[in-house]
Amino acid sequence: MKKINVLLSTKLLMTVLLSLFVSACGSLNQSSSSEYEHGKLRTNDNGRVEAFDESTNQWVAPREFWLNFADSHVGKFWGVRKDYPEYEQVNENDTLLIQLDKGECLMEFFHTRWRRAQDVRRWDDAFNEYSGCPFVFD
Repeated sequence: MKKINVLLSTKLLMTVLLSLFVSACGSLNQSSSSEYEHGKLRTNDNGRVEAFDESTNQWVAPREFWLNFADSHVGKFWGVRKDYPEYEQVNENDTLLIQLDKGECLMEFFHTRWRRAQDVRRWDDAFNEYSGCPFVFD
């Protein structure tokens, strides 16, 4: 009888340990799927800059990242343009992809003025040096 109780206790203990292990592995898998931070920039093996887009769970070109954000954002997207819309027509959180001679940058209307979307959203600081973003206020 003692052998049966020991076997049952051992089996129960193994079941509990296995359950804990499986649960821990599930947690590890969940955290690794969000291993990258939304808006993080990197240079890939081909030398291209990419941004991590949490909505697609993929590394995409920064322009695609910006357009995905603008498309899903609450404000109006004013499109890709070389000039700013009339101030009276713009509302809080509107966005536009401004085109400059030196590149482009996603802008967001926030607290009564146009700002780099990166400055509002706090994506990777490297966005401030990407494409036209360093030049938007020149």
